[in-house]
Amino acid sequence: MLREFLYKSKAKAELIKVFRSAGLHKTYKSKGGSERTIFPQIHDIHIDKENKSLRYTFTLLNGMDPKEVAKKEYVFRQHFGRSITIEGDLKKYVLTIYASSMPNELIYNADEVREEVESFKLGIICGKDRNGRYVSFDMLKQPHLLIAGETGSGKSTQLRSILTTLIRTKKPSEMKLFLGDCKKSEFHIFRKVEHVQCVLSSAKDIARMLRSIKKELDERSDLTEIFEVGHADDLPAEHRRPYLVVCIDEFVMLRKNEEIMEILTEITAIGRTLGVYAILSMQRPNAKVLDTTIRANLTVSMGFKLRDVIESRIVNTPGAENIESEGRFIMNSKKLYELQAPYLTDKKARELLNPFIVSKGPVKEVTPEEPAIKELTEKDVFNDVVD
Repeated sequence: MLREFLYKSKAKAELIKVFRSAGLHKTYKSKGGSERTIFPQIHDIHIDKENKSLRYTFTLLNGMDPKEVAKKEYVFRQHFGRSITIEGDLKKYVLTIYASSMPNELIYNADEVREEVESFKLGIICGKDRNGRYVSFDMLKQPHLLIAGETGSGKSTQLRSILTTLIRTKKPSEMKLFLGDCKKSEFHIFRKVEHVQCVLSSAKDIARMLRSIKKELDERSDLTEIFEVGHADDLPAEHRRPYLVVCIDEFVMLRKNEEIMEILTEITAIGRTLGVYAILSMQRPNAKVLDTTIRANLTVSMGFKLRDVIESRIVNTPGAENIESEGRFIMNSKKLYELQAPYLTDKKARELLNPFIVSKGPVKEVTPEEPAIKELTEKDVFNDVVD
C-alpha cells in the first residue's frame, strides 16, 4: 500500500510538470503580490498491471480551452513518450501511458483472424492494439466502413486483408462482393474468386453495377414491408438473400458522377437493414466528396497516415496526421483506437484465395478494355446478384 501510494504521488507530480510545461494552468496574484498557480484537477491515478499501463483522469479548470489539450499533446509525448492516448472533450480527460510500444508490423495469421471473426455474421478484421489484442467488428451491427490513407500508409493492404477474411469466412451463398477498382491496381487478385460478382474500373460500368444494386435494395425493401420485419435476416427462409458488400477503392475519382454518389448515399443510408453494405476508400479525403450525409452513415472509419489535421477531421480520426509507422491507423468505432493493421502480402493472399477460385465467363471478369463490356447489361449484373 505504501509503495503504491508513493508511486502515485510521484506520478501525480509528473503530470503536474506536464501541465506546467504545456501552460495548462491559471495563475493568480494575491494582495501581497505573491503568485498562486492552479492546475487541472487530477481525480484518479490507476495502475493497470494486466495491460501494463498507467491511467490518469483529470478535468480542466473552468474557462480553459479544450483545444489546448490537443494542441499541446506533443508536450505529453515529450514527457511520457509516444505510447500514450488522450481521450476526452470539453472538460474531462483520460490520459493513458503504456509501458510498451506497438509493434511496427503484424503479419496476417489466417487461423488467428478466422478465430477472431467467426462469431460475427459479417466480420471485419481491423488489427491489434498495443496490448496485443485483436480488434474486430460485425458489419451488421456497425455498417459501412471508410478507409483513408496516403500512398504507402497501409490502406491497400488493409483492404486486401478485409476482403480476404470475408471470403474465407463466408460462403458464396451467404455473401457476394462487388468491387470497384478505380485505380485498376488493387483488386485483380479477387477477379476469379467465386464470391466476387465483378471487378470494374470505369465510372460507366460502376454506375451500371450500382443501378442493379439499387434495384435489389428496392426489392428487399418491398419484401421487408410485405412480411413486416425490421431486417432482411428476419425474412422467411425462402425469401432471404445473401449479404451484398460493395467495395470501391479511390471512390473520390467518381465524384463527378451524380448518379453514383446518389446510389452510394442511399446504400449507406438504408443498406443496413437490407443486408447491403459499403466499404469505401480514398487517399485524399475531400469534404465535398465525403459530404455530411455519407460521412454520418459510415459508422466506422480508419485513418492511416493522412496529410494534415484537416484530412483527419474529415475522416473523423484525430491524430492520423501524426502517424509515423506503415500499417498503423486510428479507428473511430464508437470510441477511438490506435491499431496496427495485419500485413497480408499479395502472394500470401493468392494462396489463401486459391480454394475459392472458379472459372468464370466474360460477364463476371469483364474490364473496360475487353470487348465483352458492351454485352454487360443491368439484367446480367442483377442476375449475378440474386443467383
